Amino acid sequence: MSTVAIVLIVIAVLVVVALVAAAARRKTRERELEDRRQVATEHREEASERRLSADRETAAAEEQAARAKREAVEAEERARAAERERQTAGAHEEHATEIDPDTDTESRRP
Repeated sequence: MSTVAIVLIVIAVLVVVALVAAAARRKTRERELEDRRQVATEHREEASERRLSADRETAAAEEQAARAKREAVEAEERARAAERERQTAGAHEEHATEIDPDTDTESRRP
């Protein structure tokens, strides 16, 4: 073999080795990118699940607050109704005392 042939074979081998090394690096890089994509997808799914959970909790809290407000309003209405009933009962009692013929007239005066 001539020197030129040996040099060409060495150059060809070096080119093939360089191509194989470049392909291996590209494959490794693609695998790393795919791994990162997978991790990013998992993070997005986790974020989405947590966001939905937070939205559910917020809705439940708002519903509970609305229920508590509604119950407070109902309690206030009942308290007012009870006070009106007390006043009505007092007025009836006073009227009964005024018209009762068996009540001492001295005890009726304030």
